[in-house]
Amino acid sequence: MNELLATFHMFDGPALVALRIVVILCAVWVGAAVMHRLIRLFRERIGARISDPESAKRATTLGRVIRYLANVFLTLIAGLLILAELGISVAPILGAAGVVGIAVGFGAQSLVKDYFTGFFILLENQIRQGDVVEIADRGGLVEEVTLRFVRLRDYEGNVHYIPNSLITTVTNKSRGFAQAVVDIGIGYGEDIDAAFDVMRQVGADLRADPAFAPKLLGDFEIAGVERWADSAVVLRGRFKTAPLEQWGVRREYLRRLKKAFDEAGIEIPFPHLTVYTGKEKRATQLPAQDEARALS
Repeated sequence: MNELLATFHMFDGPALVALRIVVILCAVWVGAAVMHRLIRLFRERIGARISDPESAKRATTLGRVIRYLANVFLTLIAGLLILAELGISVAPILGAAGVVGIAVGFGAQSLVKDYFTGFFILLENQIRQGDVVEIADRGGLVEEVTLRFVRLRDYEGNVHYIPNSLITTVTNKSRGFAQAVVDIGIGYGEDIDAAFDVMRQVGADLRADPAFAPKLLGDFEIAGVERWADSAVVLRGRFKTAPLEQWGVRREYLRRLKKAFDEAGIEIPFPHLTVYTGKEKRATQLPAQDEARALS
């Protein structure tokens, strides 16, 4: 009996406190692992029931944010429990949280604005992971959305971290559908109707291509004459495409249209400059110049 009591008292004092702290850390670690697994299973189950890729991307984005919030919550709870085990009263800390919160609010207004703006961006489904957007004078693919910032990667591979407080306007290029707009310049001496016929035929051939048919949501649409440029008549048309496919469709259409215009003999003008030599004018000026040289 005495040996059991002695063994029990071995864990009194600092040893018992350390043991409890280790238990708290282990419990938080297990809780975080279980919560992350539940969030992942919930996200996968929701994704399996959703056939719309747009909604699937939103579920992925929300899952990442919920995981982040769960980590913050568990860390906060673990910190309070560890402080209590160390003998630090938690009640005054919680009581002073309001005063500290006001002070921090004045000192970190932009940080608070980041979180509020990020919350409404996610609530209103403005930006999701995998979208292509333009925000705060930067554009690129959205790699991560949090309550504090949005991470973009542009076409050159540069990564931009944009605080949510700087986001005032969001231009989302991957929502629902897109339009591949093409402006084609032809010479002033060319037949506009013939050029329209070639553009329609190239659009029909592109839509009949099995590689591009899934990306196109409609026939090529002729808008008409867009403007009279300095050396060309600009014709405008467009394709309705699936999200994020507008750039590839536009490049392929322009490639095919160049070949079709060459075969049809339709001129694609390019900027050029006509130089007038003015020989007669120089001939009359040369004597005057020679006379000026002689007088000097």
